Amino acid sequence: MSMIAASVGRILLAVIFILAGIGKIADPAGTAQYIENTTTLPGSLALPTGIFELVCGLLLAVGFLTRIVSILLAGFCLLTIFFFHNQFGDQTQMTMALKNLAIAGGLLVVFAYGQMRGSFDHMRAKSKTQKAELKAARAEGKAEGLAKAKTD
Repeated sequence: MSMIAASVGRILLAVIFILAGIGKIADPAGTAQYIENTTTLPGSLALPTGIFELVCGLLLAVGFLTRIVSILLAGFCLLTIFFFHNQFGDQTQMTMALKNLAIAGGLLVVFAYGQMRGSFDHMRAKSKTQKAELKAARAEGKAEGLAKAKTD
């Protein structure tokens, strides 16, 4: 049951970034204007940010490179608080900051348990382990065969 909850949670977190990335890619001019009006950052960051969110969201949803992607996205959420939602006297900005803080917390949990069953990373690690065990068994069989041949 925990595997299902972890997989669904990871996918739900990913949906936030996938949809945000698509929105930024679909309207880079609007996103650039928002960035320039809200911060001192250049508006040219709009499209790369959208691509980053979309790609990382898709990787997170599939469960590929989950630990790396989750830590990158958690840092992204914290930077978003710092640059965009730092007016804590404004209730809306405080709510947005807390939302990003909660998302970062969820992503840190994914980082901690990112290679659980149900992710591509887990399947890849399991396959690697099985190949190593098979290779060790073959080597052991060859060594036993050589030892037996020497005694004969």
